[in-house]
Amino acid sequence: MLNILFSAMAMVSLLQDDGSTPPAGEQPLLRLDVVETAGPDVNNDIVLRSASQYAGFHRTLGNIRDREITSGAVLDQSMDEISVYLARERLVRAWLAYSSLIAEQHPQFLDDVRDVADYYGRDAAIAALANDPAYAGAFRFADAASEAVLESIDQDSSQIRELGEQYRQTAYSLQNERWANAIARDRQNRLAALRAADDISAPLANDLFTTSFFSEADIGAASGLFPDTTPHPNLPASTPNLTLQADIPYEPDRVRVGRILSIAALRAIGEDTRYTEESIQSLLADPLAQRCISWARINLAQCVAAAHFEYEDSFCIAQHALIEVSNCLEAAQDRQQ
Repeated sequence: MLNILFSAMAMVSLLQDDGSTPPAGEQPLLRLDVVETAGPDVNNDIVLRSASQYAGFHRTLGNIRDREITSGAVLDQSMDEISVYLARERLVRAWLAYSSLIAEQHPQFLDDVRDVADYYGRDAAIAALANDPAYAGAFRFADAASEAVLESIDQDSSQIRELGEQYRQTAYSLQNERWANAIARDRQNRLAALRAADDISAPLANDLFTTSFFSEADIGAASGLFPDTTPHPNLPASTPNLTLQADIPYEPDRVRVGRILSIAALRAIGEDTRYTEESIQSLLADPLAQRCISWARINLAQCVAAAHFEYEDSFCIAQHALIEVSNCLEAAQDRQQ
């Protein structure tokens, strides 16, 4: 640990010599329909803002889950609502930010981080956390925080996958509907809608969670905020293992969860240094997860382009917008039982 911190101190010295500050990344607009209460504005806090998007994503999935599919327009609506979250780095950043709030609910971990920062200096601790995502896992009480993060990710991923199975089964049942057997003549419009979702200024639906929500609630898996109360007796008891069309490796949990813990640790140290926000911006990225989601989006577009009948859109949503995305957001492949 000392070697890491001494190296971090040297890196901080270099950072201090260079007074430049990178411009903040452009963020999608949010529609918050709950009145803000005392505390920092969610729109001015990158972690809370992104975490709100992740909660909104799962609320959107809840709406899609409960929606009766009576026409191709309903399938179009569901596809568009999911696609806007999959564009660029939105969902990955939101996923990491929300998970970091779960880690923040472990005060012993945060106190240990603060003790180290007080002893070695905040700048040195920030540089160490920012430049070695696995470093946060070395703190004494990191195990409990890591376990909570992994459990929430597992639960959310399972819920997304179950919704995918629901839509895949729907694709078969819709073959009995006359409208669903109609030839899909809107392929160009569908592809144009998927491309439009990549517009960074596109507003995200259902981002209604505020600072007070995140500070007062006991944060758990986002899918638990919107429980499924509708029985689905025709769904398979378990989901078979699925392989993406692209051979995409996953990072070990040590690095991925370490990145999440690092975000929580940086926020625990405080926001009164000029390096904190820059470091958090850097950690709110998972290149392999983002690459995985990019492939899912490509596969979704290819599936839509190749579809001949309306009911096939339900399969495209199931396989590529839900099940593949679930696999991308699964952080426990190498988890030790």
